[in-house]
Amino acid sequence: MLSHQVPFPPNSGYPIVVYNTIKGLLKLGVEVTLFSINPYKEKTDVDDIYDPIFEKIDFHSYNIDTEVNIWGAFFNIFSNQSYNVSRFFDDEAAKVLENILRERDFDVIQFEGIYVVPYLETVKEHSKAKLIYRAHNIAFDVWERLALRERFTPRRVYLEFLSRRLKVYETEQINRFHQVFAISEPDRHSILRMGCQTRLDVFPVAIDFEKYNIDNTKTSFPTLFHLGAMDWRPNKEGLEWFLDEIWPDIETLNRELRFYIAGKNMQKQFFDYDSDNLIVEGEVFDAVEFMNSKAIMIVPLLSASGMRVKIIEGMAMQKCIIATSMAAEGINYKNGKDILIANTSDEFYRAILQCITQPNKWQEIGANARKTAERDHEINSNAKRMLNIYEKLILA
Repeated sequence: MLSHQVPFPPNSGYPIVVYNTIKGLLKLGVEVTLFSINPYKEKTDVDDIYDPIFEKIDFHSYNIDTEVNIWGAFFNIFSNQSYNVSRFFDDEAAKVLENILRERDFDVIQFEGIYVVPYLETVKEHSKAKLIYRAHNIAFDVWERLALRERFTPRRVYLEFLSRRLKVYETEQINRFHQVFAISEPDRHSILRMGCQTRLDVFPVAIDFEKYNIDNTKTSFPTLFHLGAMDWRPNKEGLEWFLDEIWPDIETLNRELRFYIAGKNMQKQFFDYDSDNLIVEGEVFDAVEFMNSKAIMIVPLLSASGMRVKIIEGMAMQKCIIATSMAAEGINYKNGKDILIANTSDEFYRAILQCITQPNKWQEIGANARKTAERDHEINSNAKRMLNIYEKLILA
């Protein structure tokens, strides 16, 4: 497996998906070798990893600088490469990967997301393994949606340029694999529209429900919370909209109401919103414990693609989730039963008011959410289905 981030610890969306994929496959007796790009920005000290899953795999990583810089972005305009993707390629990293491929024969090599696809040529040259591309989202779609919402013209034009480049790259690469995994049904349709001719299956986010222990005695009410990596632009954009357009009215509903904001890489600007009713916590040590202690999860995304891991985790913790349609995209939900969908300020206001005034309502939705998550996102059943596809590919 190739990943563009070290999935230890599994403390945000992408690492959780990769980590749980490895965990599920290991339970089935699969031997796993993982090669991870280790970006300076989110660098993991490999020597400090203490995890039983880590001990069971053959792990390799390479540190590279993937940061956006003005000159790199400028000169990229005159190339035919996607700057979003090319930042993750490094010649020395490719050599490390080449050595791994020379030392062992692999049955399957799985590319976890678009940002490791630049290493496809290295893999094709040095391995005869069956190749799988796992689309964690439709990358160009994220940038396209961001561009649509950007009001500053020069930035909007550049975002449109990036999305076009990325779309070309994704479309060109999609048929170079033996198999493609989409993370949701909407993404599967998008991949088909991109001209995918290869085998295509859907593998949603999978989680280990043994990790998500619920203790309602520790849940305070009335409480709202938002949890997500705040260096991811859609999270930042959505939360700004909620705080500016919706929260001022919500805050007056109940003097006891508290809204907690947490996530890694919390931007300085969000601490300016801090008040008696709004608590900005930054990165929390234990996300599951944090979710357990709060009642209602707010996910106000306005631009995204793929599937929101934090929503699946919130469902596993029996949280009542109020989210935009964009945030809940790809999840097999029923609005009003296992999630509440709100796309406007008024809809968020009404949904939150309903939950605050009818405590049984949010508890009922949370209980239904857990059942839905168990049905669609259980780690072991997903791993068995994935292994079955590996076996068919190998025999083909």
